[in-house]
Amino acid sequence: MSRPIALITGPTSGLGERFARRYAADGYDLVLVARDAERLKHLANDLQQAHGVDSEVLVADLTGPSGRAAVADRLADGVRVLVNNAGFGIAGEFWTIDPALLQAQLDVNVTAVMQLTRAALPAMLRAGRGTVINIGSIAGLLPGRGSTYSASKAWVVSFSEGLSSGLAGTGVGVHALCPGYMHTDFHHRAGIEMSSMPAFMWLDIDDVVDKCLSGVAKGDIVIVPSLQYKVLTTGGRMLPRGLTRRLTKMFGQGQGRT
Repeated sequence: MSRPIALITGPTSGLGERFARRYAADGYDLVLVARDAERLKHLANDLQQAHGVDSEVLVADLTGPSGRAAVADRLADGVRVLVNNAGFGIAGEFWTIDPALLQAQLDVNVTAVMQLTRAALPAMLRAGRGTVINIGSIAGLLPGRGSTYSASKAWVVSFSEGLSSGLAGTGVGVHALCPGYMHTDFHHRAGIEMSSMPAFMWLDIDDVVDKCLSGVAKGDIVIVPSLQYKVLTTGGRMLPRGLTRRLTKMFGQGQGRT
């Protein structure tokens, strides 16, 4: 019997890599999507040796329409799982950033998520089963966590919640994973200084993946994979937004990021 297939964007490091390794360990063949062909090939070989799975390498730049179209074409052929993991943040205040870079951030964080999800759903619906995991962030649940990045992740959460309602009873699920800080190269690439963040706020990446898939199995739509961040986001929803913004500015390093 053929294996189910999981397509993962941004799998060459961090959370995306851990999702790739977890799905490979669970017996899925993979479609690995990123810009760096060599890193994709290295990961594909590693997964084949470790788990005996086949990985299709799809080199694509999700900031551009041609890259997104190439991935959408592959999704139209059918996959069991789509993990929209690719995304990035930017250091600096909104009014100082090159507009082209701001647009690229929205192209990856928002447009790619929308277009790839739209491409994946028809085949999933025909099969009567499928899972879409959109990587959000606690930044999308708390006001004041920067501007464009936070807004993009708030869109991911709202988009996933709305789709999940429309898909009820179809066998296809859409979920938004909203983790907090993890030790990946995300902040380093963005140029955001994180050395002052207390140790208890950092999450183990494998634990985040485990709790995400557990939440998916239970049918959770918005998945916050840690107690400390559940407390923060629940408290943030209960407090007046103005107060939450002030607290975020004081303690959450809401400035200096876009």
